[in-house]
Order: sequence, then structure tokens, then C-alpha cells
Amino acid sequence: VQLQASGGGLVQAGGSLRLSCVTSGIRFPISVMGWFRQAPGKQRDLVADMKSDGTTNYKDSVKGRFFISKDNARKMVFLQMNSLESEDTADYYCKVNVLSGQYNMAYWGQGTLVTVSS
Repeated sequence: VQLQASGGGLVQAGGSLRLSCVTSGIRFPISVMGWFRQAPGKQRDLVADMKSDGTTNYKDSVKGRFFISKDNARKMVFLQMNSLESEDTADYYCKVNVLSGQYNMAYWGQGTLVTVSS
């Protein structure tokens, strides 16, 4: 299984970016697709995720600014980030949880760096 995240970059505060995560090699049902972020010196935190039934969950500080979506057919997940703030600067990682029998396995992509200049 491989996850490839892209779309990061340098943007001014107030700007927007759209992150994409392409998956390959997933043969079992996906239960959750999501995005995490990790700023220097800080732990990796959930930004947003979406369950297979479409239920979403967002970090409080991004509610109303970030929007997660997915393409079930292509097994891709996206993160539209609007009104970016300097505090959003971090490496962003996509994550997929896959159900295989009684096991719930998690797969991570590499980070894509988002830098917001104030």
C-alpha cells in the first residue's frame, strides 16, 4: 500500500491550498480517510477525517476553513484549506484506515509541507 500526498507549498496568510492524496495497492474496504499535521517540535494531530459513511470530523481550529472530501472510486482524499493562517504551517500527512477481517490497519503517506507566511 502506498499513499502519495501533494499540494503543499508556500502561501500568504488568507490564501488557499488544496491537498491531494493518491493511494495504491489497497484491496480491502477503507473505513476512514484523513489528514494529520505536524508542526516543528509538536506532536502530529488530526486535522480532518471522513468515515466510509461520509461522516466528517475536524480539528476545532480549522472548522469552517478546511474541508475534506474523497473520491471513493479512485480511493483519493483531498483537503481544501481556505483562509490559511500562520498557525497552519506544518507538514501534512494523509492517513487511511483499512479493514481486513478483524484487523483495522493504518497507512500513512509522506508529508507535504504547507508554509503560511504572515
